[in-house]
Amino acid sequence: MAEHVFPVHRSDEQWRELLTAEQYHVLRRAGTERAFSGEYCNRRTDGVYHCAGCDNELFDSKTKFDSGTGWPSFYEPIDEGAVMERADHSAGMVRTEVVCADCEGHLGHVFNDGPEPTGLRYCINSAALKFKSREQAG
Repeated sequence: MAEHVFPVHRSDEQWRELLTAEQYHVLRRAGTERAFSGEYCNRRTDGVYHCAGCDNELFDSKTKFDSGTGWPSFYEPIDEGAVMERADHSAGMVRTEVVCADCEGHLGHVFNDGPEPTGLRYCINSAALKFKSREQAG
């Protein structure tokens, strides 16, 4: 199987200019925002969540649910090629990291404790996302 090629490339300086300090910390340094602090944690508006770094469509609001964890949670990506998963052994834990398939930006993690139909919980940092209503996304 061929290694995935991320189509969006920017220098560290370009990322710093493009992103806010918090977005840079999350997307480019695999940081995490504080629980319940993110802009999209409680959003219930119909639309599409995009990568804040490259505008790749990531999650449909129809798959968003209240996980009670303090981060926006989704039970599946907008399509199977929108995100990539990889092993994360940081912070003394074994988790599955979720990154944008276009820019390799860190989004969050996926866990096996979500609702049907997938049983997955994509726990995503608001700082990694940009929301667009259906009209904007159209």
